[in-house]
Amino acid sequence: MDKVECVVVGAGVVGLAVARRLAQAGREVVVLEAAETIGTVTSSRNSEVIHAGIYYAHGSLMALLCVEGREALYAYCRDHGIAHRNCGKLIVATTAEDRARLAAIRARAAANGVTLELLSAAEATRLEPALACTGALLSPATGIIDSHAYMLALRGDAENAGAVFAFRAPLERVRATADGFILEVGGAEPTTLASAVLINAAGLAAPAVARAIDAMPRDRIPTAYLAKGNYFSCTMRAPFSRLIYPVPEPGGLGVHLTLDMAGQARFGPDVEWIEAIDYNVDPARAEKFYPAIRRYWPELPDGALEPAYAGIRPKVVPPAIAVQDFVVQTAHTHGLAGLVNLFGIESPGLTASLALADHVAEAL
Repeated sequence: MDKVECVVVGAGVVGLAVARRLAQAGREVVVLEAAETIGTVTSSRNSEVIHAGIYYAHGSLMALLCVEGREALYAYCRDHGIAHRNCGKLIVATTAEDRARLAAIRARAAANGVTLELLSAAEATRLEPALACTGALLSPATGIIDSHAYMLALRGDAENAGAVFAFRAPLERVRATADGFILEVGGAEPTTLASAVLINAAGLAAPAVARAIDAMPRDRIPTAYLAKGNYFSCTMRAPFSRLIYPVPEPGGLGVHLTLDMAGQARFGPDVEWIEAIDYNVDPARAEKFYPAIRRYWPELPDGALEPAYAGIRPKVVPPAIAVQDFVVQTAHTHGLAGLVNLFGIESPGLTASLALADHVAEAL
């Protein structure tokens, strides 16, 4: 049986960042990934936005790690030549009621250390002439990133520091011992590993991975809920240079307009609570996208939307609650020395990834 100091389960953006951080600290690291390559699930099915840290509850891990991670991510992109753009975004009100909510959003952002500029409708439309709104907030710290290039860079850093990746290697069972953990790994070439440290960064599968650990207290494993987000692309070039977000809705940030690095617009995600993983985008959902988008872009033509892709938020709270925080579980919570569980790592997980990695390393 092979022995290794640290095993990271999951090669999404957070697992990659954790593996990099631990390997660069001189630890021996093996990354187990059930899929055929890195970042095939939540990490490749999102808006690719570098978030400022606006909406999250003051003092929450989401707020703290998003703000810290955003600065680290911009610096990492500059240092590694990763395509990104600090384009900014507008949070737009389209009714008098929405405009009244902008002050509360601005206050929450300020509590998190994020500066937003309150704009009148005229000031907002001077920035984006195609926009229709009753007022807006400008977030200059928001940006976009080539998330795939970022993940490749993280993997390269981790491997250069000695980390080893095993793909098509699902973790099947874990037995806790006095010295750490015995891991049974499936796939075409099943194997058994012994490790002192186990990081569960399995994203959507994190609760299932935790259940595979024999000594993991079942009452410390959250129920997994799936909040699907559907995206539509635009067949024409949208006349915006910034990201456009409506005032948030329960469970998500509304049907917003984001841009990829080529300037192509995409819309979404919406919020669709589902019972099983399903990435198909129903074209009929465009019927709800059109009126939502036309609230801030009234000139969107009929037939301009096409189904693009879907992602699934790894929720650990039910639809009635919807809003959650990152859950970083250590031995203080579950009693198993060397085990860190990462639950509910949805947006802003990409932005917070480097800060999350530091947080995990410091918890060991």
